[in-house]
Amino acid sequence: MFSRRIVPSAVLLAALTLAGCGGQQPSAAPAAAPASAAAPATSAATGATGAVSITDPWVKTAKKGMSAAFGTLVNNSDAEVTVVSGSSPLSPKIELHEVVESGGKMVMRPKEGGFVIPPRGTHELQPGGDHIMLMDLAQEVKPGAEIAFTLTLKDGGTLEFTAVGKDFAGGKEDYQPGMKMGEGNG
Repeated sequence: MFSRRIVPSAVLLAALTLAGCGGQQPSAAPAAAPASAAAPATSAATGATGAVSITDPWVKTAKKGMSAAFGTLVNNSDAEVTVVSGSSPLSPKIELHEVVESGGKMVMRPKEGGFVIPPRGTHELQPGGDHIMLMDLAQEVKPGAEIAFTLTLKDGGTLEFTAVGKDFAGGKEDYQPGMKMGEGNG
């Protein structure tokens, strides 16, 4: 896995696309993305809390349809922080999702109440778990692509960051309409 320094999205390219989740972190860094072994990929929040960041943000590559974004949300404050929504130029519709068991099958659904990050704690966004779902991608997400995101916090603050496109096939998850997780095609 590689690390990169993330710059606020106001300075970054904001045009790219995404596609689905899996069951583990991607194993290789895209060749087109510069790597830095010294600094973790991190971006700080702008807004009321200012203490929220994300480490190692990435997006599953996708040609069209849907994709998902992952990383670890970090709360450096002494108060609970809740992420309630998200946006990106890559998708007109973004939802905060969770994966849960229902009727003996794993299903993906919107996460009621958003992502709660405990005081001085973290909240992992990972394939097969909580993630940021991107629907109706505006364009293809290729390896190494830089995708701008803004997450909105319950207190009105925001977290702006850029996620890197990565190939990932773990968990055989496919978040296209009508697909179920773990059935080989989704």
